[in-house]
Amino acid sequence: MNKTVCELFAGVGGFRCGLNNIKTLEDTSKPEKWDTVWFSQWEPVDKKIQWAHDCYVNRFGTCLDLKGNDTTNCDINAVDKNDIPEHALLVGGFPCQDYSVASSLATSKGLEGKKGVLWWDIRDTLEAKQPPFVLLENVDRLIKSPASQRGRDFGIILACFRDLGYTVEWRVINAAEYGYQQRRRRTFIFAYREDTKYAGIMNKSTKYNRMFGIEMHRSSMGKTIYTAGFFAKSFPIVEEDYKKIRITELPKGIGELSENFSFPFENTGIMKDGIVYTVKTIPDYHGKQITLGDVMEENEVPESFFIPDAKLYYTNPDVTHSDETHERLPDESRKTWQYLKGAKKLPRKAATGHEYIFSEGAIPMIDEYDKPARTMLTSEGGFSRTTHIVRDKVTGRIRLLTPIEMEHIQGFPSDWTKECLVDGEKVEMPLNKRRFMMGNALVVNLIAQMEPQLDEIIGAE
Repeated sequence: MNKTVCELFAGVGGFRCGLNNIKTLEDTSKPEKWDTVWFSQWEPVDKKIQWAHDCYVNRFGTCLDLKGNDTTNCDINAVDKNDIPEHALLVGGFPCQDYSVASSLATSKGLEGKKGVLWWDIRDTLEAKQPPFVLLENVDRLIKSPASQRGRDFGIILACFRDLGYTVEWRVINAAEYGYQQRRRRTFIFAYREDTKYAGIMNKSTKYNRMFGIEMHRSSMGKTIYTAGFFAKSFPIVEEDYKKIRITELPKGIGELSENFSFPFENTGIMKDGIVYTVKTIPDYHGKQITLGDVMEENEVPESFFIPDAKLYYTNPDVTHSDETHERLPDESRKTWQYLKGAKKLPRKAATGHEYIFSEGAIPMIDEYDKPARTMLTSEGGFSRTTHIVRDKVTGRIRLLTPIEMEHIQGFPSDWTKECLVDGEKVEMPLNKRRFMMGNALVVNLIAQMEPQLDEIIGAE
């Protein structure tokens, strides 16, 4: 089987970089191991320039659909899925704003949200093109969304795969727990059609027989989860007693599932023939740990990235908390990184009129070199508790991350997002857009680590 790929919600090309082991800009001039036959990237908020799409095209060029049209920058809702070229592997980091860690799970709208409904475009693509293999990425809270009906959204996704004849494995992976440079937890989904050779190989190696009862499958599913499956081979885990695996059966109808289904999915599992097997697993990694210091620039950094002393501290640098229950601090003090990242107590009033004391704990003000970077969000670079501020390696002064450092934290080549191809001309991407692109991306290293398994599986079809 040819190694052909369709990349939905492509962003700036993280899946493609990982699959083709692209580590430098020069690597894009080399023949690609995986042939991307079509991709889709469209952002409704970018009215004038589609920065992500145009960055992707600048690095890889575009793709035409089966009718010879370039529909890569169209609203995916409006794309006729039958016009997408045939492919062996469908990949995508489908939009996750409704599940984002930037907002509380309690207010997440999940599949009912404006972005969440884009799952159905993946489902429509699966139905129209029936790709043998699928690899998707989303935020870790996908498996627990929404708060009012835990696990419903993920249950719907699994049921859609079930109805289309797929088996699904999933794993929540923290990149740092496998030695990479960012503490970023994401849910990865690997699905394969039941009529593939791989499905037959898995059934034989795990001694799976659908005629057996659910409990009798515990052993074969346990073997898949811990040693034989796609994620087990790509990202080893500590093997434990199979009796810890929890089992449930998905309701037959999507409507019934949407209304009534709730289930506490764990970070690892498999769905086969509508039966879910899930267990909490522990990474088994003992290699080198890449740190923030390893990916930081050691050259001279422009002055605009440095933070003035007046914006760093409002009092003694050793102070890590503020108490405003009796008196509010001056605005100048509150507009410092020391205040923002420190612990605090301050009075607030709820919409109902109820008065209460809001409090939050301190977080490290300066991100140190000897640990992997914290999760990078789309708000990176703004005056936010989640923004990284670091000590410059050359001057020792405190500053924000550079675009190259953000690219390195996500595993992209240096200056990957520097330029876009807009109407045939090279255009420099604004700094705020480069920050957004990296906050929205995946850790490319993880896809690169999965690639050998994908190569072996699809190559054997």
